[in-house]
Amino acid sequence: MIDALQVFEELQEVLAPEAARRVSEIIVRLYTELRQETLRTELEGLRQAVNELAGTQRRTEHQVQALTQQVQILTQQVQTLAESQRQIERQVQALAEAQRQTEAQVQKLAEAQRQTEAEVLGLSRSVKELTGELRETRQQLGGLAMTVGYTLENEAFKALPGLLARDFHLTVHGPLRRKYVIDREGDLLEVNIVGPASQAGETITIVGEAKVQLSKNDVDRFIRKKLKRLEGALPGRLFPVLVTHMTTAADVEAYARSKGIAVYYS
Repeated sequence: MIDALQVFEELQEVLAPEAARRVSEIIVRLYTELRQETLRTELEGLRQAVNELAGTQRRTEHQVQALTQQVQILTQQVQTLAESQRQIERQVQALAEAQRQTEAQVQKLAEAQRQTEAEVLGLSRSVKELTGELRETRQQLGGLAMTVGYTLENEAFKALPGLLARDFHLTVHGPLRRKYVIDREGDLLEVNIVGPASQAGETITIVGEAKVQLSKNDVDRFIRKKLKRLEGALPGRLFPVLVTHMTTAADVEAYARSKGIAVYYS
């Protein structure tokens, strides 16, 4: 702050007392006005600075609030991520447990597969053994069937001439026998019972088969594979005969007779 007395005393050294007083008053007034103006300017600057600071403070508060909200959102997201992480860890643990169980089941299945393969191998060996035994049995049965069939045919060779003469007035010329003949296509065909005969002057060829057990299929097969192939290939009219031990059903004999075939039992 300016010292008015000091200014006055300094001015008295160069001015008259009255002039020095007036000049010192002017200087003090100007200084006071200048200082007040300066103070007003400074106060206005301070006021503006305070206002700016207040605005900055408000903006800062808004930013802080926004950042706080963002932090809260991020916190929630982090919590959500943490929960997701825990769920993933639980799922990974569950998958690991499921993997262990699957591996255990696979091991069990592999063991069961090995046991099954061993059993199948054993069954295969048994089947092979049974197949061999069955083959032998079939061969034995085949041999037995052929023996029985030949026996039946041999008996038929001796009995049929008398039976055919009694029942159908056929005269058999020469012995009946088993032999190969040429069919209508020129191919050789084995016939179980064949021989020449006559009936009231008509030339006849006896054609027959012996079946241990006669069925309707046997009748149809005899007609298809023997009689039809021999029609016109042998002298005169064919006289079909079937000899059997027994039939597979009660109506087989009637079925054969309905086809024009004579049936005799051993």
